[in-house]
Amino acid sequence: MKTSLLSLIVAAATIATSTAADGPLVYFGTYTKGKSKSEGIYVSRLNPKTGELSAPELAGKVTNPSFVAIHPNHRFLYSVSEVATEGGKPGGAVTAFSIDQTTGKLTELNAESSGGAGPCHLSVDPSGKVVIVANYGGGSCASLAVAEDGSLKPASSFIQHEGSSINPRRQKEPHAHSANTSPDGRFAFVADLGIDKIKTYSLDAEAATLTPHGETQITPGSGPRHFAFHPSGKFAWVINELSLSVTGFRYDSEKGTLTEIQSISTIPDADRNREGLSTAEIQAHPSGKFVFGSNRGHDTITVYQVDEATGQLTFVEVEPIRGETPRNFGIDPSGRFLLAAGQASNTISVFAIDPKTGELTDTGHGISVDAPVCARFLPLP
Repeated sequence: MKTSLLSLIVAAATIATSTAADGPLVYFGTYTKGKSKSEGIYVSRLNPKTGELSAPELAGKVTNPSFVAIHPNHRFLYSVSEVATEGGKPGGAVTAFSIDQTTGKLTELNAESSGGAGPCHLSVDPSGKVVIVANYGGGSCASLAVAEDGSLKPASSFIQHEGSSINPRRQKEPHAHSANTSPDGRFAFVADLGIDKIKTYSLDAEAATLTPHGETQITPGSGPRHFAFHPSGKFAWVINELSLSVTGFRYDSEKGTLTEIQSISTIPDADRNREGLSTAEIQAHPSGKFVFGSNRGHDTITVYQVDEATGQLTFVEVEPIRGETPRNFGIDPSGRFLLAAGQASNTISVFAIDPKTGELTDTGHGISVDAPVCARFLPLP
């Protein structure tokens, strides 16, 4: 019996160690220009029990990979190259990489033009056949077909946004800021900060093309930036960079339409007159119970609880990120941890998520990555 018990204890310890070592990989997109010493995309591994991160390693070299997206089959990663111009022409590109599932290292497959200046966000449709990219500087969006080997084909469609809005400094022209697809892959949604609209496109995955379908007007001066669906697909939210707010919608999946249901602040009213504040990212928790948003200048993550019957948000808290300028953040696949990227502080901070309230608790764990912008998890096989 003693030998048997000892064997069980050793086996349990081995499983626990293996689980920690085999936690999910997480990729960090960065800026490589200016004072940054970054060389591209970095990778680390999250301990799913403690929230500790392994020392970051360079996964793949690329210029200004400020945002990355992972293919649904988890074998490929796509990155923007956020460049304004090159040789007097729009220099933005999208780069395809294959992923080494053991080490997380990336091998470049190819790169294609994004069609516009300053691509800042991209996503892969649920079928894995199309990459959609938003060009901030160019105020446009494009779709690129994904080949069987994961490489990209030249853009199948390119759409230039038109218009302006009421903020004379930030909204003189279009600034497409995010590109997301609906859960069923039938539609694409591009939030444009410059024209205060979410542009909706019909998505043909086989042809890898976008066709104008409609648009949703956001309150003038809001500056819609990033967009996220509820896991159920019934609701969606856009975080507004200029007005420090979140706008919520009911989503009609048949018609591909958004109906506004709520607007809510991302920071306490007492802080709204502070200088230099803006929002950045919004994500829904995998459970569907919470929504999180990031505030730059305020240097916090806002937590909301979700009424899963109505989609209404209720403010829970704002949690300091223990760093500066939170752009994107990542929620691990289990929903236990949130990783906040501090662009100005060169930090990644790890927070535990309370499964009942959504409240964030600093784990004390973190790593240093130069000019981090986004964090994206590669789920375990």
